Amino acid sequence: MLAPVPPEARRLHGRIAAASRHHPGDTATIANDKRQYRYLVLEDYIKRVVDAAPPLTPAMRDRLALLLHGGDQVA
Repeated sequence: MLAPVPPEARRLHGRIAAASRHHPGDTATIANDKRQYRYLVLEDYIKRVVDAAPPLTPAMRDRLALLLHGGDQVA
């Protein structure tokens, strides 16, 4: 079963669909809205995973923070 999409993201998804249909040339706005949609979905997912996980050590949090910052030096 897929996780529910947060209400803010659902509204944004509708706005993306409408803009794509009625204003397909407005690529900058559509791209920004898509980026914001993905952010909202990812934020919700991360929150649910963190809430369900046992407490992390400081080293574990640092490693995850590196991943979020795009650090490829994580081994």
